[in-house]
Parts: sequence; structure tokens; C-alpha cells
Amino acid sequence: MRRSLALALVAAMVFGSVQPALAYLKFGVTVGGAQMTLKWAQTPVRYFVTDQGVSGVSATDLQAAAGRAFATWQAVPTASIAYQFAGFTAAAPGRDDGLSTLGFRSRPELDRVLAATSFVVDAATGTLVESDIFFNSAFPWSVAPAGEANRYDFESIALHEIGHLSGLGHSALGETELREGGGRRVLGAEAVMFPIAFVAGSIAGRTLKADDIAGISDLYPDGDFNQALGSISGRVTKDGQPIFGAHVVAFDVARGSVVGTFSLNAQGDFSAGGLSPGPHVLRVEPIDDADVESFFEAARTVDVDFRVGFIDRIVVVPRGGDSGEITLRVVRK
Repeated sequence: MRRSLALALVAAMVFGSVQPALAYLKFGVTVGGAQMTLKWAQTPVRYFVTDQGVSGVSATDLQAAAGRAFATWQAVPTASIAYQFAGFTAAAPGRDDGLSTLGFRSRPELDRVLAATSFVVDAATGTLVESDIFFNSAFPWSVAPAGEANRYDFESIALHEIGHLSGLGHSALGETELREGGGRRVLGAEAVMFPIAFVAGSIAGRTLKADDIAGISDLYPDGDFNQALGSISGRVTKDGQPIFGAHVVAFDVARGSVVGTFSLNAQGDFSAGGLSPGPHVLRVEPIDDADVESFFEAARTVDVDFRVGFIDRIVVVPRGGDSGEITLRVVRK
């Protein structure tokens, strides 16, 4: 048995079930009453590219830019994920045909969605069978090496969507401001998997950050990932009560990198993994730089009524171990 799970992503809300993980979000699916992490059982993941381009991006351009994005994820040294281009196809993305396909579709009614990733899942095992990515041809696109004014960078958006194709959800490591007339503009992001795209013309989304690397490495660990790195865990409370959905950020003092996580259950528990050994500063904040539904299903009640806070000491991450439980206390706004 197979069933389709579709998610509209990038500058839009997430539709579907999201399974929490360590330092990011992973997708999940319910199998036999149990939550299973959505991932590929075998690699390389074979993908096809449609043989139709759009203005400024030919089918060959699309394949080359997507290939660079796949190669970026595959190059993560602590992850075992691999991908293989299987050829061009006349099929459009979104068909339940057993082929993981990338290509353009015109969806002008989706006026905030640059691209979307959909999945076909084996309902017996929870493993991925197929994952398609469509790029909305209602927007202007570019594959120019340095970007192109007023056109969205295909490689940047592809890198984000391939993270979803691989099983990663959204990261909250970004800062935005409200735009006149609606929507948000990204001021900065410390994760490719931040749910809102940079402005047209920007190529800032072509490089993976620490949070992305931790996420893909946790899904597909390789080498000494679990032995060389460590984690920080604990819980978030407000007025003595645990809260769900608080965003916790671990800042690596020595390297200047950041990895984010959330308090993910009724006990307010959090765990940030894939951290380099050494001192870290912990910050806790409400989700306020993107729609809450970009991270959690709409039915979940996420607490955003508290002030940004910091733990009053440096936390040292042990190599191959965990910090031990840490309590982060926040106060109402």
C-alpha cells in the first residue's frame, strides 16, 4: 500500500504532519499507530528532470542547477545521503508514477509558493517511495552564477526543496520584517531550511549552514558523527509550567555557528544534537519570524507569549555525549 503526502513549502505554510527531531524538524508519518521518521531506506536517491524549461531556464539549465544543489547536500562529510540523476522525462512532477521528478508547473493561484515538495510513502513501512518537486513557473527564475535582479535563484530554492525531499522540515533560524502590503522580507537566515525565501536576485541560499548539516547528518549519519559531536537537552518552562513550541538556539562560542531546536512535547522537552564539543550559549525565544504553521500542524497549540531569554551560564557540550538536563525559564511578555 502507498499513500501520498503533499506539503507546500518555501514562502508558504506547511500542510501535513511534522515529526519533531533534534536540532531541526523532520517529517513523519503514522504507521500502525506509531510515528515513523520520513526518510529514504536506500541511497542513492534517483531523480528525474522534466524536459520542459521556462523563460531564462532551459531543461538543461534546470538539470545542471539542480545537480549542483544535490551535490551540496551529498558533500556533507558527516552524512551518508547520495543522489543520482536518472535522466530527463516528459512527465510532470506531482504524478504518482514511481519517479521522483523535478520540474516546472504553472500555478499562478499559489501566489506565495515558489516551489513545493510532495511525497509518496509506503504505508506499511513509512519509507519514502517517491518525492517530486515542482517550481512555480508563475514566478521569474534564473540560473545566473551571480544571480539576476528580479528573478528567483533556482539553485537556492532547489537546495531548500531537496532538503525536504530528503526528509527535513523547516528551521526557525532566521530573522524577518513585515513588508508593507503583507508578507515578510528575510533579513538573515542561519539555515537553508528557513521557510521564507530571500528576495528575488539573491543567491544567499546556496550554502548550507550548521543547522542544515546537523539535520541531514542526524537523518543519514556517517563516519563518526555520533562519536565526535554532542548534544544539549533539557526543558522550557513558564511560571513553573512546561511549554510547547519554544525555539531554543545553541550558539557555539568558539566557531560562531548556531543550531536550533524546539520544545516538542507536553513536558517542554528539547534536545539540540550535532553540536561541536565545547562551550555554547543558550537562547530561548517564541516563533515570531514566520507563520507557526510553517513548523507545526495547525491543530497544535504553540506558546508564543513569552520574552526572549538566555540561560545564566555557559553550557559545555561533551564529545559523544549530552549536557544533562537543563531548565530554561521564560517569563510572560
